[in-house]
Amino acid sequence: MDKEKEEAASKEKDHEYLPEAKEKEKETKHVIKNIQWTTAKNFTVERGRQQIEELISTWDIHKSWLHHSEFLEDEELKDSKRYHYRVCWGLPTRRKPVPRATASVYFVIVISKFQPDTVPVQVFYRLESSRLIRRPEQCQFREKWLQDIIENKIVCIERLASR
Repeated sequence: MDKEKEEAASKEKDHEYLPEAKEKEKETKHVIKNIQWTTAKNFTVERGRQQIEELISTWDIHKSWLHHSEFLEDEELKDSKRYHYRVCWGLPTRRKPVPRATASVYFVIVISKFQPDTVPVQVFYRLESSRLIRRPEQCQFREKWLQDIIENKIVCIERLASR
């Protein structure tokens, strides 16, 4: 415990003598943007899709990326009801208006059967190439994730074509 206090005091001293270090630390912290999610009582499939679009509008993604969102299915579980959506992303260009590859982000909106219907819905998402499940309020979406998926798909397509 004393070691932790010493490290904290040492960091404070460093910041006193190096004000630019403190400023740099502020700059590197990402602000996680989220939206006010609807309550279970007010939820509809269309409202869920609209709110996913609203969330996407807070993401720092270049305007050249185009996407469409769609409702996939609902799933009844013993403790909750889950609504599945997909947002498909692509980078069309003038030369290739139909992208060679797309990247999908899958969303799940969960309504608990044990919580009051005045509680906001829970939202999770994952990338098509990953099993990692993220929450919008805990992780800021990165455009690089979409780029990586598309680049990997194009590499696979080119390898298969060269056989």
